[in-house]
Amino acid sequence: MNKNKKPLILVSNDDGYNFNGIKTLTAVAREFGEVMVVAPMQHQSGKGSAITVSTPLRAIPVKSDEDMKMYLVNGTPTDCAKLALDQLLEGRTPDLMLSGINHGLNTGVSTIYSGTMGVAFEGCVHGVPSVAFSYDDYSFNADMNPCIPIVRHVISRVLTQGLPPDICLNVNIPRIVESLKGIKVTTTCMGRWINEFERRTDPHGVDYYWLMGEYERHSPNDDSTDLYWIDRGWATATPCKIDQTDRDAMHQISLLLS
Repeated sequence: MNKNKKPLILVSNDDGYNFNGIKTLTAVAREFGEVMVVAPMQHQSGKGSAITVSTPLRAIPVKSDEDMKMYLVNGTPTDCAKLALDQLLEGRTPDLMLSGINHGLNTGVSTIYSGTMGVAFEGCVHGVPSVAFSYDDYSFNADMNPCIPIVRHVISRVLTQGLPPDICLNVNIPRIVESLKGIKVTTTCMGRWINEFERRTDPHGVDYYWLMGEYERHSPNDDSTDLYWIDRGWATATPCKIDQTDRDAMHQISLLLS
């Protein structure tokens, strides 16, 4: 980062440009540097790292001033990140990429479905320090003010200290009445979704299926995990990486396939 210039911060999300989460995250990011927001035109939750392959992408500029530009993109969160890095930043590399604040947690295996995390993973691919933020309130008008101290602290530390190579952060913030107890560095609470769909019938008598689900934890009392500490009033930060190769299993698989 050039010490004579403000840091350049790229912001996106998966809920869409008009949600309180990205508005709050952008406001905090502007305290630290120049900001470009590249956000989906429409709600894009659950898109993971999906990209658009059969429809032309369009980036519509909606705001531009001295230290902030904003574009709306007719694509996924990862489309937004890719388009910004390849085209909209015009050759500049951001000092930091931020995603969120998501309306709803991205704990456990939700990490692999999350469009919020898709942005952070894309930043990680490009070697840019990247952080995804999520908050335990799914409502459109969620009050994101309780998140601000954690968001401000994480941005400050990552800008000044950086992140390990090939690592991005998944930060989750619980919804509690009292002040947060602090932040814990955790693992992902492994488990699986059960009772995932509710079967319903439309007025024409045709069945359809509505996504519901309960998260069944493999080790509910494991005090290393994100959900363990979220339940106890702590924010969590989970280091995540793109490379999903299980190197410990390579020899076993070689024997299996020989």
